[in-house]
Amino acid sequence: MPEPSSPSTALQEFRKSIDNLDATLIYVLAERFRLTKRVGEYKRDNGLPSSDKGREAEQIERLKTLAREADLDPEFAERFLRFVIDEVICHHERIKSEPG
Repeated sequence: MPEPSSPSTALQEFRKSIDNLDATLIYVLAERFRLTKRVGEYKRDNGLPSSDKGREAEQIERLKTLAREADLDPEFAERFLRFVIDEVICHHERIKSEPG
């Protein structure tokens, strides 16, 4: 039986591209959370609630449409965005308890 060979050059290139995209996702999420932190501080300073159900619903529908256009499962996009939104709300709640 032949020994397993190392991954092909094509596979290595695919993985390199995936690694680059993963890094991009992390940096984009970090930037998003920097901005939502500012939103949380604004909401705290102006007595606004941590969550905005209307805005959340609009964003989910908008991103599901974008997902369809990008040939990405819209239900996956919704679950992903819901996870991000829920994390942002937790951050906003924490910010509300901090002095302004």
